[in-house]
Amino acid sequence: MSNIVYLLTNPTMPDLVKIGMTDDLKSRMRSLYNSSTPVPFECYFACTVSDMKFVEKQIHDGFDDFRVNPNREFFRVDPERVVSILKMVMIEDVTPREDTVDDEIDLKALDKEKSMRSKFNFEMVQISPNSKLTFVRDPTITSRVLDKHKIEFEGKTNSLSASALEILHRLGYNWSSCAGPQLWMYEGETLSARRSRMEEE
Repeated sequence: MSNIVYLLTNPTMPDLVKIGMTDDLKSRMRSLYNSSTPVPFECYFACTVSDMKFVEKQIHDGFDDFRVNPNREFFRVDPERVVSILKMVMIEDVTPREDTVDDEIDLKALDKEKSMRSKFNFEMVQISPNSKLTFVRDPTITSRVLDKHKIEFEGKTNSLSASALEILHRLGYNWSSCAGPQLWMYEGETLSARRSRMEEE
C-alpha cells in the first residue's frame, strides 16, 4: 500500500502530532521507535491519497504556524483539525484497527504513560454537568456530563476513555486503550484541545 499520509501521537509528547507520509505505515512507525523515544508512537489517523507528497506539503504549509520546529514534522495542533482536512482528499481510511505495538512490555509502558498526565476533569475545562458531548468519529454519538469525572453514555455511568474505547470497538478498532479526551468533543472542540487552550490562557 502506498501514498499514505499519517498522524502519529505519543503520550510522552502531549499536544504534539507528527504529520508525515510513507509507503509502509507499520515499518515507518517501527523506525520512529528507537532508543531516543521512551514509548512507541500511536497512529491517530492514516489514509491513502492520490499524491502523498503534494498532500503532505499542503498540510504542512496550512499548519505552519503550529509547527514546533521547521526542520521537524511535529505540530502543536488538535489532530481532529488535520483529520477533517484529510478526509476531503482521502481515498481510503487505513488507520490500523489493531494495536500496532507487538511487544507486551512496550504496550504496558505505553498504557502507563497515557494515564500519567494529571487526570482530566470537567471542572478544569469549565464544562458543567448536563453538558452534551459528541464523539469525534461519529457526531451522531453523544453523551452527557454527570459530574467532575463521569459521563452518561447510553443510559449508563461511564468514563470518557472507557466509553470511547467501547465505541471504537464497535467501529472496528481493536485497540487496547485510548485517550478519551482526544475522542470526545464539546462545542466542536476536543476536550484535550480545550484543556491545552485553557492551560495556555
